[in-house]
Formats: sequence, structure tokens, C-alpha cells
Amino acid sequence: MENDYERQRLENIEKNRKLLQELDLTQAASAFRAASEKKAAALASASKSTSSSSSSKKRSRAATIKKEVPDEFLPRRTSSRLKGIPADSEVAKRKAEAEDAAFKQVEKAKRQRVAGELSLSDIVTPGKEWDRTTNFLSDVKGERYARTFSDEDVAKTTDSDLRAVRRKMMGLKLHERFDPVDIKITPERIYCMSFHPTTSKNLVFAGDKIGNLGIFDASNPLPNPDYDPSEDEEALSHIPNISTFKLHSRSIATLSFAPDSAESIYSTSYDGSIRKLDLVAQKSDEVFAAEDPNEPLHKDAAISGLDFYDPNVIYFSTLTGFLGRKDLRERSTVATIWECHEKKIGGFTLNPRNPWFAATASLDRTMKIWDLRKMVGKGDEAKPHMVAEYESKLSVSSAIWSSNGKVVTTSYDDTVKVFDFGESKGWEKGHEVASVDPSAVIKHNNQTGRWVTILRAQWQQSPTGVQKFCIGNMNRFVDIYTENGDMLAQLGGDLVTAVPAVTVFHPTQDWVVGGTASGKVSLWT
Repeated sequence: MENDYERQRLENIEKNRKLLQELDLTQAASAFRAASEKKAAALASASKSTSSSSSSKKRSRAATIKKEVPDEFLPRRTSSRLKGIPADSEVAKRKAEAEDAAFKQVEKAKRQRVAGELSLSDIVTPGKEWDRTTNFLSDVKGERYARTFSDEDVAKTTDSDLRAVRRKMMGLKLHERFDPVDIKITPERIYCMSFHPTTSKNLVFAGDKIGNLGIFDASNPLPNPDYDPSEDEEALSHIPNISTFKLHSRSIATLSFAPDSAESIYSTSYDGSIRKLDLVAQKSDEVFAAEDPNEPLHKDAAISGLDFYDPNVIYFSTLTGFLGRKDLRERSTVATIWECHEKKIGGFTLNPRNPWFAATASLDRTMKIWDLRKMVGKGDEAKPHMVAEYESKLSVSSAIWSSNGKVVTTSYDDTVKVFDFGESKGWEKGHEVASVDPSAVIKHNNQTGRWVTILRAQWQQSPTGVQKFCIGNMNRFVDIYTENGDMLAQLGGDLVTAVPAVTVFHPTQDWVVGGTASGKVSLWT
């Protein structure tokens, strides 16, 4: 048995030797050995010549690895045809496998993580040289998460009326019973929020990115079933009163209460539907859905905004640039639609005083004002008469009317702009306004990125005192401004650990709520 085994081993050795000869790897092995010896000699010489320099001892490992595999030592593919190896032979197959294995080893070395300290001068990309005196942070204004408006700014205010309003708004307190981290109103990122108009309690509604509606009753906490009576803190005996419902299959973009009833809230969604939720009957009905294949909305009917013309008629906008009208008294889900922008409409509202004026904000970098009483064009080309337009440097995220005829817009050019249209007397006479300019421009960081909901300024619709609006701050605050662009307050706190990107005022009370990407809210009253 041992002789048979030995005989088989010798045969395998001879077989492998002949295979190596057929692959012609002997010459390649000799060349590689010679190259290795040459590389070792070069490295030894370099090490000897620089041993007296102390700076060379501090070179980073990255620089060494960068020169470790010169181009002349990298494996190279060779022609099987020139070597006389048949294309479909076993020899050609083994040769290809050997070359692939060699290249994989080189690629693995390239992806190897480099440990230790790295100097930018050693790892700069070839052809991308940079000035080593450059300070990358020279243009950054303010420290990250630092407050830019405080009580000191309030004290320095010379206008007595403005100082009084600032002191009042800065005096708003964060909800004391629960920390914001414990008030998770929706499972996913909050896209929109709304206050219930009642003043008897703090009732907050929020819609998230996957279609959930969350309701937070801050005034009526629930008993905590896990409460330990031995604990001293009374707050531990209660938990936040939160209810969550799956209303839509995609993101909820808008939540609006019916103007004639505080019992019904309307929601629009990227799933192409508008629903009405009756809070008393606890029933949700679909009032519109783009299901007709002949409708231009059926491909991408994501609805981005909704507002009431009157208690029976709603207007809505879509991410495909359409503006629509729906009579709620009609049982059918058919709506009249017009193409008003070439790209998506991200924000849309109607003038509270003159609801026939609509403001739209679009990805096409424009804010437009439309007169819904007059149509221009015929057939599929028909659309409302445009009476004003403003062109921005970058896309406009929202356009919100105030109760006194002003429009606030938020844009990716890092500005918040206020447009004063007053009573729009020129529009009433049919005079078209070719372009408009803002009455106030506020510098504001609106670069939310991928994981934070787009910032949108929101007016207090029936303000107590001066006209004001709120907007989230990327430094984890909520900023409040007047219609003239004067900052009134910057709400925050140590407990606010995420960006309250979605903000909203209570219609009549000085209550502000902000929602985060984790579905949690911060409430100031």
C-alpha cells in the first residue's frame, strides 16, 4: 500500500512539473524573483541613505505603501495565441485562472485598510495638488450647534415694542412633563405637522415618510403601567398620550383641518390620494385618488400640497407640476387639473383673504402667483392666469401665504424671502406683474441633506400681535421671525438633540412644535 501511495505521489509531481512547463511560468517566476531582489536592494539602499535624517523616520505608513508595488512589478496579462496555446484547451484555462488570481491579489492589496496617522500631503490624489496653507474652515460662520440669538440680543433691542415681543417669544418653555426623546409620535421621519385649532389642550398631528399619522395629546398623559410607586418623580407615573394610524402607503405631505369643522383633518400623500379623517366618528374616507389611466396624474400622482378655497372646494398640487381642483360635494374622485410647472411643485397655498390667488413653489427655481378665476389656453394647454413670478438661483421649497397677504418662501439658495403683495389691487384690475422682488431676505442654512426633511417656513395663521413665522434650524433650534425679517426668538435646549426640521405654529396661540427625522417632537408653550 505504501509503495502504491509513493508511486502515485511521484506521478503527481511529474504531472505538475510538465503542466508548469506548458504554462511557461518558469520564465515569469525567474523574472519575478529578479524583480523582487531588485526591489529589496533599492529599498535597502534608500533606507541606508536616509537613516541619518530624523524626518524620514516619521513618514506615514501611507507613503510607504504607496511606493510598495511599482508599476513594473505588477502582473501582466500575456497572449496565449503568441505562445501557441489553443484557445479552448485545458492549458489556456489554467493560464487564465493563474492570471486572474494574480490580479485579485493586487486589487486586494489596493483595498487594504491603512492604519495609523495619515498626512494629507502623503495621500493627496495625483493631479489634485492643493495649497497647504488653506484653512478649510475659514468660511464657516459660527460654531456647530451654537446659538446665534440669545437673551442678550433681546436686551440690546432698542425698539421697545420689538423687545417686548422678543422677550415673550424667548420665554416659551419646552414641554416639561416629558423629554423630547420620549415623545416618539411616528415610527419614521416626520414630513408634516399640524396643531389642532382648539385652545383647551395641546393636540399635535404629524405625518411620516411611510404614511403613518401620529396624534400627541400633550395635555392628557396616560397612566404608566410600569410605574414603581417607590420612585420619587411624579412624571414617572405617566407616559405620553400618543396614537398612531396607518393612513397612507407613502409619505404624508400635508395635514389640513377643514375650515368649517375642527372634527375633520385632510391628509395628502405621495401615494396619490387625499383622505378625510373624522376624529369623532374615527373613520377615514378617500376623497380623491388618481386611478383613471386617462388622467395625466396616474404615472406619478404624488400630491405635495392642499388648501381650501371654501369648505366645499379644495385645491392641491403634485410632484409632477400639476395644480388640481376638487369639489368635495361630488361623490366621484374626478378632479380638474392644470400643468403649471415643468417640474415638481414642492409647496402650495391659497391666499386666506383672497383664495382665488394661489402661490406655488417649484423645483424649476420659480415661485408663481396664479389667478384661479381666469383660465388661459385651450384644451390640455389650459391653466390659470399667472399674475406674478419670481426666479430664484436654486429650487424653491415652499410658498406660504400669511393672513395679511404676504408670501414667505424657502429656497436652497440658503435664503428665506418675504414678498409683500398686500391687497393685490393691480391683479384685481387684470394687470399682469412680470416679476416681483422680495421685501425681506433672510440668510438661513437650508441644506438639509438626504436624511432631514426639507425646511419650510410656516406662518401663524391668526397671530396674537405681530405677524410671525417659524422655521427649523440645522443647529437644532427653531427660529421665529417677523414679516419684516427681524428675528424674534431661537427656541432650543439641551434636551433637543436632533434637528426639529418640521415646524408649525398653533393658529391662534404662541405654541410651537418641531418634528425630527426620528419621529419625535419638541413642544414649546
